[in-house]
Parts: sequence; structure tokens; C-alpha cells
Amino acid sequence: MSVLKVEFLSKIFRSGFWPFKAQEKFIAVNNISFAVAKGEILGFLGPNGAGKTTTIQMLLGTLTPTAGSIMYFGLDFAQHRVAALKKVGYASGYDRLPARLSVYENLEIVGRIYGMNRVYRNEQIEKLLKFFDIWQLKNRQTGTLSAGQATRVMLAKAFLADPEIVLLDEPTASLDPDIAYEVRQFILTQCKEHATSILITSHNMDEVTELCDRVLVLQHGAIIADDTPEQLARSISKVRVHLLISQQLEDALHYFKDLQARYTSKDSQVTIELDEQNIAPFLSALAERNITYSSISIDKPTLEDYFLTISQKRNL
Repeated sequence: MSVLKVEFLSKIFRSGFWPFKAQEKFIAVNNISFAVAKGEILGFLGPNGAGKTTTIQMLLGTLTPTAGSIMYFGLDFAQHRVAALKKVGYASGYDRLPARLSVYENLEIVGRIYGMNRVYRNEQIEKLLKFFDIWQLKNRQTGTLSAGQATRVMLAKAFLADPEIVLLDEPTASLDPDIAYEVRQFILTQCKEHATSILITSHNMDEVTELCDRVLVLQHGAIIADDTPEQLARSISKVRVHLLISQQLEDALHYFKDLQARYTSKDSQVTIELDEQNIAPFLSALAERNITYSSISIDKPTLEDYFLTISQKRNL
């Protein structure tokens, strides 16, 4: 059984007040379906405005779907919202906690809402604050924290009650690289040791590749791809070949122009984009033209290349 199952989910925003004014509609989420398995890390990828945050807000119950269904743990979310949310954690790199409460008070209130007993609640608060290296800030008002410190408190809140699934919206957006790395390791440990399911949005493609078992790609509110990060990257056939030309540089540049391939050159260093299957014929052609090179390296496509490709298509 899936921890989370979404079927034909849509969200339409309307402007104007019928019948006094014609209503205009904006389809933010367009008939999407997906599931998250126990212990799975599912990435939500897409450009700004693709529908990622709107979907998460519906999964949290802060937005009402226009159509479709959400099932947590086999139960209809619309009918069992309170019971479901007791097993759901949430953190966003952009949300803010009550500013006048201390770090400890914020987490204590959250623990009480989840029904955690006092002893276990205090143990969890201490454990998480120490892990995120902010135990020394437990008595500080959250309004005085830096963006990175506040994000770490939000992450502690998300995992406080040992949730079965955690929704993370850009969780490392405000974190320094070293802390972001620790957060990623923490997420992987939670999934491995506690079979916690994670749904995560991020614009950090390396982070998505490192963390996610599977990625959903959203565009204009619809799912356009569902695959592993590696397979999505492979769907972009272009590779970058880096050459240090040692002889016949001018001949090489003329040949590259004839290929009508995208390339850049600086001094003798040339980078050219090719379809992967054309690499061998390309190198043979260089040899036939007596074009020699002293070094060569080949960069295969990454998830970031895939993301840039779909973004460019979106803007055409």
C-alpha cells in the first residue's frame, strides 16, 4: 500500500465575481496522479509556476482541490484530515515560525499538537536541535535567527514526531553548503533507518540526483515525466566533448562550423556538444583531417541539463 496516493488532482484559481464579472481561470495543477511508496524519496521538479507548491499545499490541506482525490495510508484525506496529518511532517525553506516564541517553545507546541508525551517530546527536541547544531539557540526567539538557523528549526519541526511521510519544499534553500550536506545525509538516514517517505521540491539538481529514487517533472501544472534522475538525464542525448587541440586548430574550428554543432573555444581549448552516438565518428573525422589533441574529456548529461532543456522548450 502506498503511503500517499494522488489521483486526478487539479486546482483551478478563478478571478472575478460571477455573475457581475466574467470569471477568468488559471489552471495551477492539471489532473495529476502519482503515489509515494514507504521509504521512497520522490522529487518534484519543475520551473517556477509549474504547480509544485500548490500541490504541496493541497497535500497539507491548506488549499482545497478543485477535483481529484488524496489518500494517506489508504484513507481519504478529505474525510480523515486530522488523523492523516498526525503522521505527516512539513518544512519549507521560505516559511516562518512565530517570531516571539523561543526555538524550544516553538517545537514544544508542535510536539503537543502531535500528541507527543512530555518525556519523549523533550528527548526529540534535544536530539534534533543538537543534530542541527542549534541546541545553544534553544532559548532564542525565532524572530532573531538568521535564515539558515530558522530553516534548521523548521526541519527539526518537520521530523519531530517521527512522521511516516515528510513534505519538504526547498528545504536547503537558505543553508550553507556544509549544513545542506548534513541535512541531505539526515534525510537519507531517516529513510534508511525509519522507512520515512519524503516528497521534496528543490532547484538544486545535484541535491535531487543525490537524494531522489524517482522524480516527477511538472510543467504548466501537468506531469510530463516520471523516472529516475539518471534516466531523465540520459534522455538528453547531447554530451560535451572537451578537447585541447595541439595541431590544426583552424581546421578544427572550420570543421566544427560545418557540423553545425554548438561549440565554444578559448585559445586551444574547445568544447563541442554532440549526440552520444556521434562521438566515435567525430573522433575518426578529426584523425582523417590530421587534427590532433593532447587531452580529451567527455561530460555526460546531468539532471541539470535535462531541466535546462525543458525550461528552454517551455519558453519557445
